[in-house]
Amino acid sequence: MLISRVRLKNWRNFRALDVPLREVTYVLGPNASGKSNLLDAFRFLRDLSKPKGGGLQAAVADRDGISKLRCLHARKDNEILVDVELSDQPDGPVLWRYQLGFKPEGKGAQRIMVSRERVWAKDKLIVDRPNPADLVDPVLLTQTHLEQIQTNTHFRDLVDFFGGATYLHLVPQLLKYAERIGGQRLEEDPFGQGFLERLAKTPERTRNLRLNKINTALQHAVPQFKELRFSKDELGHPHLEALYAHHRPNAGWQSEDQFSDGTLRLLGLLWALLEGNALLLLEEPEISLNDAIVKEIPLIIQRIQRDRKTRRQLLVSTHSEALLSNPGIDGRGIIVIEAGPEGSKARTLEAVETEALQSGFSIAEVVLPKTRPQTVNQLGLW
Repeated sequence: MLISRVRLKNWRNFRALDVPLREVTYVLGPNASGKSNLLDAFRFLRDLSKPKGGGLQAAVADRDGISKLRCLHARKDNEILVDVELSDQPDGPVLWRYQLGFKPEGKGAQRIMVSRERVWAKDKLIVDRPNPADLVDPVLLTQTHLEQIQTNTHFRDLVDFFGGATYLHLVPQLLKYAERIGGQRLEEDPFGQGFLERLAKTPERTRNLRLNKINTALQHAVPQFKELRFSKDELGHPHLEALYAHHRPNAGWQSEDQFSDGTLRLLGLLWALLEGNALLLLEEPEISLNDAIVKEIPLIIQRIQRDRKTRRQLLVSTHSEALLSNPGIDGRGIIVIEAGPEGSKARTLEAVETEALQSGFSIAEVVLPKTRPQTVNQLGLW
């Protein structure tokens, strides 16, 4: 199952958004246009669906309140709306649709209140709020039915799908120096501080299969790289070790704190692609990587997707010329975000852009130049 369409209203940068999604979707746009904020809409649905510590009030609070969520250009209508359709395939019939609107209470405790919540199973409306019970007891509108076990019985497939979404933006320094940095980790560990613990909790057979595949990839991407292995030290702490070619036997083993940032980023990316079946959100996977490797990322994704028993959906934000120069990218999976004085807008490719791709041009040549700031050439004169 995958999200085939998303609609947003008054969500962060976007006063209005309505775009289709593919199995693999690339989100393009200039800095501060809303790429991360679009991905966060799906993290928000995941946070609503958490079995522990989730829910509407917590999800909004974790984003510093509704004033930070609501689009600054929303002058009269203060409702925030997230609306998604799910299908078995991008162009297939809609199996599920979930719509959630919410706004501040406007008095008293200033709680976040559900203004509308609807669920469709195919074309049948099975949840429609506010309902009579909500009108009798308005406190019920401080919670979504999505987050409540007793009310989501008939659409728990949606809960499981949203709750399984994974976000990864691995920061190599957090992984290298996790023990020295210490401190409280963010829930779900999106920046990879607990990445090694995640590997340690993976069943040994599954972990070895994934690491063997990653080992093969690293041999092609990292000079002098020979072998990758998982180990634990005397205190039981997990580690990754890599063997590099060296004139003395066994002298080339290095632990993860000696890996390059690019090696760790690539390793984390490959692990994320091999792990799980749910929606995967990748933010700027090109960071720290050589352009020659970045250009291969779309093909790496295609190969891994092809070999999986259950294909997963990926949303990738990027502004990398190298990545978008890969000729294997499907133009139907491109979302372009354009910033303007009334907020950001998102669109799919225009007909002339599609024709250019069919003529042999790449996304980097046809679309990427349109996402650059108009006066960026003046930056060097500052």
